[in-house]
Amino acid sequence: MDEKTQKKVEAAVLEILRGSDMASLTEYKVRSAAADRLGIDLSLPDRKLFVRRLVEDYLQSLADEEEKKQQGGSGEEGEKKEHRQEEEQKEEKEEEKEEEKEEEDEEEEEEEEEKKVVVGKELDDNGDLILCRLSSNRRVTLSDFKGMTLVSIREYYLKDGKEMPSSKGISMTVEQWEAFHNSVPAIEDAIKDLGGSD
Repeated sequence: MDEKTQKKVEAAVLEILRGSDMASLTEYKVRSAAADRLGIDLSLPDRKLFVRRLVEDYLQSLADEEEKKQQGGSGEEGEKKEHRQEEEQKEEKEEEKEEEKEEEDEEEEEEEEEKKVVVGKELDDNGDLILCRLSSNRRVTLSDFKGMTLVSIREYYLKDGKEMPSSKGISMTVEQWEAFHNSVPAIEDAIKDLGGSD
């Protein structure tokens, strides 16, 4: 990140910190708000660290100011407040670490999902294109098998955390699919006729 960008980010982060409720504010919220405000992706590792340092420096400066104010008060009372502040800072840092871990876990899950999605299209565990889901365990897929393109309507089952195709279903070549597709209006009419005879 160049120096000009760093200065912009620093100004935005400090402005957000000064205008926010410190009790509910987290590093993630600060970074997200600054990213939205500046239109910059701050989720990259070096940028995360930069924002983290800014937040920590700001919190330290607040603690230092508070300490100076307390030194004017009684010694024992000042020590108690200082101890409380240290505890609060530890809690805040632990919360931030937890949130960062959750955020990293979410990012990993999103990356995993993105691997399964190809230009807005969903792939199954075998790499077959999922055209539609008919139910939780039944779907229509497009696959390549021994050089032939197949449209499959099939049931799936879970094995070792992966969805595997079962023998229950049908696979059609493109020609068979087209014949079936062209017959859909006749099938729909027959269904209506059958439903009307009840």
